[in-house]
Amino acid sequence: MNQQTDLSNGRQIIIGVQFLFVAFGATVLVPLLVGIDPSIALFSAGVGTLIFHFITKGKVPVFLGSSFAFIAPITAATAEFGWTGTLGGIVAVGVVYSIMSFVIKWRGVNFIKRIFPSVVVGPVIMAIGLSLASVGVDMASSNWIIASISLLSAIIAVVYFKGILRLIPVFIGIVIGYLTSIALGAVDFSTITNAQWFELPAFQMPTFNIEAIIYMIPVAIAPLIEHVGDIYAIGAVAEKDFIKDPGLDRTMLGDGVATSLAGLLGSVPNTTYSEVTGAIELTKVTNPRVLRITAIAAIVFSVVGKISGFLKSIPTAVLGGIMLLLFGMIASVGIKTLTESKADFHKTRNMVIVSVILTIGIGGASINFGSFSLAGIGLASVVGVILNLILPGKSKEVHMDK
Repeated sequence: MNQQTDLSNGRQIIIGVQFLFVAFGATVLVPLLVGIDPSIALFSAGVGTLIFHFITKGKVPVFLGSSFAFIAPITAATAEFGWTGTLGGIVAVGVVYSIMSFVIKWRGVNFIKRIFPSVVVGPVIMAIGLSLASVGVDMASSNWIIASISLLSAIIAVVYFKGILRLIPVFIGIVIGYLTSIALGAVDFSTITNAQWFELPAFQMPTFNIEAIIYMIPVAIAPLIEHVGDIYAIGAVAEKDFIKDPGLDRTMLGDGVATSLAGLLGSVPNTTYSEVTGAIELTKVTNPRVLRITAIAAIVFSVVGKISGFLKSIPTAVLGGIMLLLFGMIASVGIKTLTESKADFHKTRNMVIVSVILTIGIGGASINFGSFSLAGIGLASVVGVILNLILPGKSKEVHMDK
């Protein structure tokens, strides 16, 4: 796939900002749900993404945003240990990621490929997209007229438009959806008028409570496994094997350092963003430089109060309409992974593994052992890995189409 290096600087900036629009809703929703300033999350996401790109040699087109996997444990930990104690636990989670990166470096990529064959990775990617479907529907349901217009505008742009307009379907969908919202009186402009022009996020320092750290560390298991699926997903979109180059150890380390930094700044953990992967699949723009522009835009938006206020004024239904398309695109990448890897569904073991992963992942099953909890995609991934190891036979490795 063409890395789109021939795009002009202006076009790269437009597309990079568009990707931020895609990630914005989820990035600020997580801090809002746990009760902190969303500008901190934007800042840490931007800086964390730049650090990730530095560690991965600027080769992987990803954006790191707020992780939904930590909402419930963060809420519970904050009630038990306070917000600063929870931040210490978040820093520890990032350290766990970093330790795992060295384990991957030690054991090698083939070790990972044996654990995560196509019949595990494919349905995990599908479940990531499909499990998010309810989030998109909930956002869209606040006003189906606005959501439908936003969705239809994006579809028309990507299918029928030419040139630069075809590369920014999400931006077009959001603009038309926003204008529609204004016409329908659904925009609250107070977030803009009440905002200062320049305002630094309210950073907080963590405290390190061993009980809070022990409480938060097990939560890292699910995002660790999701990280592997996300890297395979963006690899399938870009048609490059990022597991080999720059290496899963580097991507895991980048994710870990970014998450620890988020905790040190007073923000929520970061994760490789599936929403942006969907937008990359839609636009076919895979140049990592564009994602670094997205990161810089996130930092700028976090300190320019009026811009942040404007983004907060975008109705939920507008973002929801766009998400209906993007989450489905993620699931499609999972299907593509299975088909291009030529997974053999004549084998009962493969059908069993895929079926169980999809059922658990999409159904949101969970298990709890005291303060330890594993649910949704993380649980589905663990079960899929175990089934692949214990069932007789062998599944094909993930194939990246060149």
